[in-house]
Amino acid sequence: MNLGELIAKQRILVCVGSGGVGKTTTAATLALCGARTGRRTLVLTIDPAKRLANALGLDRLDHELRRVPDEKIAADGAPVRGTLDAMMLDQKRAFDDIVVQYAKDPRKLDRIQHNRIYQAISSTLTGSHEYAALSRLYELAHPKQGQAPYDLIILDTPPTANALDFLDAPEKLLAAIDSPVIQWFLKPYMQGGTFSYKVVGFWGASLLKRVAKFVGSKFLEDIAQFVGEFNEVLGGFRQRAADVMQLLKRPDASFVVVSAPDPMTVDEALYFHERLRTTAMPFGGFVVNRVHPHGPATPDRQSLIDHLEGRPELRGLDGDDVVQAAADLDRTYREFQALAEIDARQVQRLRGVAGGAPCVEVPLFDRDIYDIEGLTLVARHLAG
Repeated sequence: MNLGELIAKQRILVCVGSGGVGKTTTAATLALCGARTGRRTLVLTIDPAKRLANALGLDRLDHELRRVPDEKIAADGAPVRGTLDAMMLDQKRAFDDIVVQYAKDPRKLDRIQHNRIYQAISSTLTGSHEYAALSRLYELAHPKQGQAPYDLIILDTPPTANALDFLDAPEKLLAAIDSPVIQWFLKPYMQGGTFSYKVVGFWGASLLKRVAKFVGSKFLEDIAQFVGEFNEVLGGFRQRAADVMQLLKRPDASFVVVSAPDPMTVDEALYFHERLRTTAMPFGGFVVNRVHPHGPATPDRQSLIDHLEGRPELRGLDGDDVVQAAADLDRTYREFQALAEIDARQVQRLRGVAGGAPCVEVPLFDRDIYDIEGLTLVARHLAG
């Protein structure tokens, strides 16, 4: 069982998993498969290493849509049936787009965008990257009038230490901006739009003055001004978060959980799968990358010696060297098969909870996956 049905029928595929498990490669391969099967496809990446651009044969990726040349996505010279666009998330621009949409006063909009607190939040606050990715996904799924919709949109989620951060990001971000502590800092500014310590009382003023010694009173004013003016667009951020969650629960959306075959990564994939189940999010399947494949039964030592003696490049070695080479080869082969057995047990843990969904194994290749040819190798396992 593979992901071919998801590629053919779903409109949104979200690749999730912890960092370093091959989400970007998986997302690029799914997009390539979608285009080759005749769908108008877009892949949105958040990978800071920008490997996706190289894999798709593009010089660069940025916040603008980039068309992958048809000759790049053609398979073995076959005519191209679909199209493939790619783009990389510009986190700050994604935030700016929401602010522009909901800020009614142009002067207030300008102050928000130039406020250093906003600039920090839109770039570095926990959850901001994931929130920006979800917001951009929503915009792409709802094209503006006159724009043709995509048949398939694939999101490569941010490289986080914990895959669950992706689902929790909107709530965490909004809670941080709208927290009681931040609102308390806002009080001194709300007195006629100027910063005044009188509003918070003696002890509050004393605390703020101590804080100001370390960060500067201008910094406190920036916080207060930002929160005061950002309240106007905060409702828009909340609404966008709610809209995105509804989008991800639609029957034409699916999560593809990407993992590696090591126990800790599989544990996280299982936790994420359970989170999807309890929140009624649609689960599409597992992809396990870099799996050590099983080989045939280990040959006996004499068969290895006979094989090595028949190799032209090894002729001229004395008998002891050949015996030692056979012993080394035997040990390496057995270690590889032991790793294959360990990987198989971890994959079986995922199969045990997958139900009727696919659990696809992508083997450990003897080459790096960095171009269309490499993605085509992966595609044979993901989509058949």
